[in-house]
Amino acid sequence: MRVTITRVPRNERITDGILSNMSLITASNLSKSFGPNDIFEGISLAIPQGARIAIVGQNGVGKTTLIRILIGLDYPNTGSVQHAKDLTIGYLPQEATLVTQGTLWDHCMEVFADLIEMQKELDQSMAAMTDPQQADAAIERYGRLEHNFELRGGYTYEVRIKQTLSGLGFSESDYHRPIVQLSGGQRTRALLAKLLLESPDVMMLDEPTNHLDIEAVEWLESFMKDWEGALVVVSHDRYFLDQVANTVWEMTPSLEVYRGNYSAYLTQREERYARRLAEYEAQTAFIEKEQEFIRRNIAGQNTNQAKGRQRRLERLLEDSRLAPPPSEPRRMHIHLQTKGRSGDLVLRAHNLQVGYHDEGKPLFDCPDLLLQRQECAAIIGPNGAGKTTFLKTILEKIPPYAGKVQLGASLEIGYFAQAHEGLNQEKSLMDEIDSVAPNMLPAEIRSYLAKFLFTGDDVFRKVGTLSGGERGRLALAKLSLSDANLLLLDEPTNHLDLPSQEVLESVLSAFPGTILLVSHDRYLIDSLASQIWAVDPQGKSLQVFKGSYTEYKAYKLSLQEEQSQSESLSPATNAQRDAKQKAFAQNKPISKYEIKRIKKRQAEIEAQVGALEAQQAVISAELENPPPDSGEVWQLGERYMDLQTEIDALMGEWAQLEEKLGA
Repeated sequence: MRVTITRVPRNERITDGILSNMSLITASNLSKSFGPNDIFEGISLAIPQGARIAIVGQNGVGKTTLIRILIGLDYPNTGSVQHAKDLTIGYLPQEATLVTQGTLWDHCMEVFADLIEMQKELDQSMAAMTDPQQADAAIERYGRLEHNFELRGGYTYEVRIKQTLSGLGFSESDYHRPIVQLSGGQRTRALLAKLLLESPDVMMLDEPTNHLDIEAVEWLESFMKDWEGALVVVSHDRYFLDQVANTVWEMTPSLEVYRGNYSAYLTQREERYARRLAEYEAQTAFIEKEQEFIRRNIAGQNTNQAKGRQRRLERLLEDSRLAPPPSEPRRMHIHLQTKGRSGDLVLRAHNLQVGYHDEGKPLFDCPDLLLQRQECAAIIGPNGAGKTTFLKTILEKIPPYAGKVQLGASLEIGYFAQAHEGLNQEKSLMDEIDSVAPNMLPAEIRSYLAKFLFTGDDVFRKVGTLSGGERGRLALAKLSLSDANLLLLDEPTNHLDLPSQEVLESVLSAFPGTILLVSHDRYLIDSLASQIWAVDPQGKSLQVFKGSYTEYKAYKLSLQEEQSQSESLSPATNAQRDAKQKAFAQNKPISKYEIKRIKKRQAEIEAQVGALEAQQAVISAELENPPPDSGEVWQLGERYMDLQTEIDALMGEWAQLEEKLGA
């Protein structure tokens, strides 16, 4: 028996049927508009069995709307959707509206209602065995039921519930709490837990990592790798998409398909843009050349040839066979500059304990900390572990519970607060910028806000009317005017769409100052961090690892593997293990920054090769209808060979870089 999690409404554009062996959901020519505003149009797609699809695109492009149409919770203006027969769909919205009178445990037990009934029947059969008149029939019935019960996980479902709830960050004390007492984020996690336990044919997840800490997200990634159903996910968590997706659908607002995970999508997107740009430029150059030839020769000796070229060019224009100019999405334009150089020592802490005195005990102890100029330390740990409290301790907004923090000389500090406390809800965007840059003229403020995607009358809106992503962009706009050389950033990518996250990452990578970063964004952490400061609330301590997040994960994994075997190891082997752990940092693989540099150069080479090949294509087209001048034909052939030589040299360099990555 399969449980239908989302019962799809039967509307005129959703039908059931036996689709191809590979397709669970297909859609044809979907379009959606709200009033005069077109959200998307002409979208056709198919979701195969075992799919791992990420939907990306700017905020407001219609990602959530598309999911709701695919599962039948919204209607397209045109087009149709078809589902495979008896398809079960699980849907996690961004904000769960979970209303039930039971506890968290009761909520999860609903998934196994049929197994609970079978368990009651088993108990009844067992009781009947004591009656001699019913014993034979009861034994036979019990054996049949028990076999089916075991096959369907009757002896393990409670363990599965505990593993799922624990993996998503719930403690045992939460199991028997009423749902109505849970926070909004906890309710979303509760709904996600139920969906994972129900195991539908297709799971549609809209921002599933919003309310999860890093540990819970990594558990979810591990779960998804072993899960056999199809997955369609909308997420701003780039690291999560790297781990779970093998196909990316980019809504632009049409639908473009890329093969591979998020990192592969970034590379392919740049390649695709470079290729389209090269094709467009080559096409433009060809048209200009043809028009120039026609202009010079239409009334001269080559008038017939000029008229022939004019007819071919007119047919080309009429048939709309020309490539359109490539477009890029609107992006933030942020620039961070420092107001002078800080001292080499930026932060030092000795015997530091973080916490509030009125609570009677610290949140965690810190080892002696040292942060130097141009380093980036990423502070990670579960929600509620005290990461924001740690930042406020460094900012001297709250005193240390014990110990001391020393800041270096010549520091200009910029602080990005997770809750955007620095924004006044009653002020307009113009007023907020004026408060930190009083010398800017109104026209300059409007121009400046446009760089953060606030245009037109947006600049007069009150802060209180902004969405989470808009408040984040406004806070970044104020931060970039601070000229700080030390940035304390508390979840700076929260609510930002993927293009804005990419811009922010690029800007922070080039920032000449020092960064102290609190974030759940592992993609950002891996790109920036030279140190990982991990808060362990169980041990009430902060652990320091010098290296990137990828190196930290590899170290933790090797440590866990070694520790799991430590009981059976000899003292000599344990000593070797300890030596290996100490040497780990000295024997790191190629650095994240070097990998980034190599991949960037490879992408540049691929773009150059694409442009050169586009030029070759134009020459080939000209040679199909060669000019009468044999000298001009010879020059075209020579140019073609020169281009090929350049391509071969570039591909040789690309191969050397690839070999270095492999080594």
